[in-house]
Amino acid sequence: MSSELPQGLRQRVNAWLAENDQSSQREAVRTLSARYAAGQASTAIGLAPYLAARMPATFAAVATVLAEVAKLSPEFAPTTMLDVGAGPGTASFAARAQWVSLKHFTLVESDPRFAELAKALAHNELPNFEILHQRLQQLERRAEVVIAAYVMVEQPETEVPAVALKLWRACDDTLVLVEPGTPQGFARLRAARIALINEGANLIGPCTHQNACPMAGNDWCHFKTRLARSREHMHAKGASVPFEDEAYSWLAVKRFPVTREQARIIAPPKASKVGIRLNLCSATGLQEDLIASRAKATYKRARKLKWGDGFSLSESGEA
Repeated sequence: MSSELPQGLRQRVNAWLAENDQSSQREAVRTLSARYAAGQASTAIGLAPYLAARMPATFAAVATVLAEVAKLSPEFAPTTMLDVGAGPGTASFAARAQWVSLKHFTLVESDPRFAELAKALAHNELPNFEILHQRLQQLERRAEVVIAAYVMVEQPETEVPAVALKLWRACDDTLVLVEPGTPQGFARLRAARIALINEGANLIGPCTHQNACPMAGNDWCHFKTRLARSREHMHAKGASVPFEDEAYSWLAVKRFPVTREQARIIAPPKASKVGIRLNLCSATGLQEDLIASRAKATYKRARKLKWGDGFSLSESGEA
């Protein structure tokens, strides 16, 4: 699955930006990007800065997460979805690209500006969609898959457990949370993780276990996905590099147990003459393993591994 906006959606976004002649608001784009990078709330943001600077990156992060969720739960073929804090529907578009089985989308968005924008972008892009202009606390609908992308960052950290449980109770099968890959974003997901496990949820990922999270101190669990910048994206950001890396944190849980990865790579692999070093998180905690270059078959596979990939511990530490 591609992490870039589908062609039809990208054309709609570009047409909206051209019609509204706002894609060049570089100062607003810089402010918005800085707030996300700092793990701050992004209330009262402009539509154009979001479309130009944030929608491609948010789509890339959510698409990458959903691809991993689908890999770990291959039998899952949802037909209904709740997109909570939908904005212009970014997570819905990513879910539609991942699961063609989806037949009905409910987008929940409290900001009437974004609700109207979502309606305009979703036309001919999402089958059987409805948009509810309401706050998360008013949520009464249910769906097989519930996604809240970059929503917890808008909540006080003390309220995150209650919000997570509200979303879980609206979910018939799978709940996916995606947040900025910042200490603040991870702290909120860690609080949600505790509440959801206590409620009986089964972790899909990125966690490989349901034990206490071993991340502590200045360390936080996050990953990155690289996305290409369109001409409009580069212009809005005043960028000269045709790509950017979006840092994100995520958490996915399910009503039913799944077979999880044995370990997950939580930092970029480091290659040297002696082998490839992997920082891993598993049920036994955090560990660093070396895949020796002389273990030719394992080393060859390890060279293809990326930050965020799952890893089989049976291949760990081979001589």
